[in-house]
Amino acid sequence: MATAQVLFHRFYCKKSFVRFSAKRVAASCVWLAGKLEESPRKSKHIIFVFHRMECRRENLPIEFLDVHSKKYTELRHDLIRTERHLLKEMGFICHVEHPHKFISNYLATLEVPPELTQEAWNLANDSLRTTLCVRFKSEVVACGVVYAAARRHRVPLPEDPPWWTVFDADEAGIQEVCRVLAHLYSLPKSQYIPVYKDNDSFTVRRISDPQASKESLATAVASDKGTPIPSGSSQEKDSVTKTIPNKVKEKSDDEGKPLSAELDGKENQVANSKNEKSDSGVDRSRERERERSRGREHDARGRDSDRDSRGRDNDRQRDRRRRSRERSSGHSDKEKSRRHSSRVRIHLVKKIGTGTIDQGEEDPGLQGFAAWRPPLGSAD
Repeated sequence: MATAQVLFHRFYCKKSFVRFSAKRVAASCVWLAGKLEESPRKSKHIIFVFHRMECRRENLPIEFLDVHSKKYTELRHDLIRTERHLLKEMGFICHVEHPHKFISNYLATLEVPPELTQEAWNLANDSLRTTLCVRFKSEVVACGVVYAAARRHRVPLPEDPPWWTVFDADEAGIQEVCRVLAHLYSLPKSQYIPVYKDNDSFTVRRISDPQASKESLATAVASDKGTPIPSGSSQEKDSVTKTIPNKVKEKSDDEGKPLSAELDGKENQVANSKNEKSDSGVDRSRERERERSRGREHDARGRDSDRDSRGRDNDRQRDRRRRSRERSSGHSDKEKSRRHSSRVRIHLVKKIGTGTIDQGEEDPGLQGFAAWRPPLGSAD
């Protein structure tokens, strides 16, 4: 219980009551505290207990919460989700040190009567209703509750030297702890004030409509004040009481109307039904036209893609043909040059052999070549 209260105060030191439901956070704190103190409980047990407590506190009929119902699954998901928020805000550092373990040691050292021990223990439990657990260290809170219990029972404690200096505390912190506890006991009985923007009840399902959520908040406020409000009974009764006289008035008016009015009403109904049919037919025709246009666009896109693919194939074939032509033309040119050079050589050999060529003379058959001059001193 004490660990859950400390986790609750730590969480709401960072978050707002408007954004996170106090009831659901309290349930998650109890569930997480059971794990931290090595006494875990199942999630369904936590939900059942909080559901029963709320029904008794708000004077609602106690109903059985089915495990397989949608309401239970929503509560369980919220319990798990809120526990994740708790761990995230605390950085998974959930170590809690309570002032209770220091009280017995301090009082045993001071050698005080046993009545003072019980009083200090009760004050330590009540201090968890305040923010002392997040404002001061556990040693300071323990010294403060011991000091307050000693003042109540009028038990003198050593002041020379001051007894709190031995327990790592200061006088200012002790005075503040006593002041906060005195203010707590001066307050009236606490009442739950719903400030969460959505419905945070365990007994009523969540309502997405803002008007309905406002009504649920109003019922919660009324229930906190002490007026028992069963679930949805007042609203249903008001609606039934309003509909009954309206029906009686309609019957009386219908009896006084002539038959022509009834016929006109039937004609109007027929006309309205025809208009509705025509509107539905127009809507259907529009939907059909949209589907046809979508099909045409899809076909056009497919055709364009086919054309693009065909054009790419044609370009590739053209490139292949051009490359093959270039290769073939390159081979043919080389062969022609080889043949021409061989012919020129044969022609030159013939003329050299007959001696019909002179130096500087150009042979008409050697077109495009320089005149051949035999090297001087050659044997040929």
